Amino acid sequence: MRTTSKSLAIFQESEKYLVGGTSTGSKRVSFSPDEPAVIVKGKGCRVWDADGNEYIDFRNSLGPVTLGYGFKPINDAIKEQLDNGIIFGHPHPLEGEVAKLLCENIPCADQVRFLKTGGEACSAAIKVARAATGRDKIIQIGYNGWLNSVGEGASVLPRQQAGGIPLGVPRAVSELFYVATWNDRAAVEQIFSNHHGDIAAVIVACGYPDIEAGHTFLPFIREITEKYGALMILDEIVTGFRLAIGGAQEYFNVTPDLAVFAKGMANGMPISTYLGKSKYMQLLSKCIVSSTYGGETLSLAAAKAAIETYKRENVVGHLWKVGQKMWDGAEEIMKRHGVAVTFKGAAPCKIAVAETPELHERLFRAAYRNGLSFYNANYVNFSHKSGDIDEALERLEKAVREL
Repeated sequence: MRTTSKSLAIFQESEKYLVGGTSTGSKRVSFSPDEPAVIVKGKGCRVWDADGNEYIDFRNSLGPVTLGYGFKPINDAIKEQLDNGIIFGHPHPLEGEVAKLLCENIPCADQVRFLKTGGEACSAAIKVARAATGRDKIIQIGYNGWLNSVGEGASVLPRQQAGGIPLGVPRAVSELFYVATWNDRAAVEQIFSNHHGDIAAVIVACGYPDIEAGHTFLPFIREITEKYGALMILDEIVTGFRLAIGGAQEYFNVTPDLAVFAKGMANGMPISTYLGKSKYMQLLSKCIVSSTYGGETLSLAAAKAAIETYKRENVVGHLWKVGQKMWDGAEEIMKRHGVAVTFKGAAPCKIAVAETPELHERLFRAAYRNGLSFYNANYVNFSHKSGDIDEALERLEKAVREL
């Protein structure tokens, strides 16, 4: 008989010492006992919990695993570099090599700097924009990491907005940020109209359920920032190496001044980059952003191997193809059984939208019981092959029948 009791016991023991049982809010178990509380192993497109239950995985560590768990070229690159050292007191050649690869493949990238997480890279890009413009205020669209969730009503998690000023943020800091939502031109225009001489930048992350609105909304952001002398920062933490190798800017053919990439860079190794036009990036000689771990070599080795794999294997094309098969098949199952759930967004990353919270919970519980690991944002990776999708749809059919 299937059980997740061992996984839950491990989580509960951790919770005594680890606040919330995890350092990542979105990873905390929500649907116990059906959902696994801890995962102990991953291979390809599958993961296993501490009880030995197997799941076809569409969480992909909330996005970073684009090639698959235990992907051999990434593992080999990490192992080879590990023998030669993890980090040094001077730059390693990999820093420049990976920077060159990024500049060759990302439209806005003239020059690059590395950090560890997407949120801190967004903060760095915001600092550069303020240095470039001599202005203080930022328009924020979407979730750009906890560091930057400071404006009144900001997204403090990807799907959780603060009711006012986020807890722990000084009012004086919060008042430097204005929050707008994806594809809301009127709100952005109003903010610029009221504060146009004070806006340093618009930092925008694509709204994933309605991502195709980027064909018109991102050119609007490009135009209005140029009109008012502000910078456009594109948050590509999710879209980079997923919509296209060059991210949303390549997919929508819009070139920002600065951009941030993270999750898709290294198949799960911790690395991020902020990059853009040289005239802005060169300001970092005076506008200081510096991190001991920016040149950590294992993540750089993984990033180099990942980017080379994207180019050699047409990974992005595969993500679109298998994503389309999976979510078209899922939609067909829902319609055939009269279940009010849809999957919105681009094929490599679909958002599960249920008619009611109760239905959302019932579906996710049934999916876990049948060996599917779903998330609000569902990702496919390069290790999801056609046969895996067929099996996933069979498991989903069983789960839906339980409803």
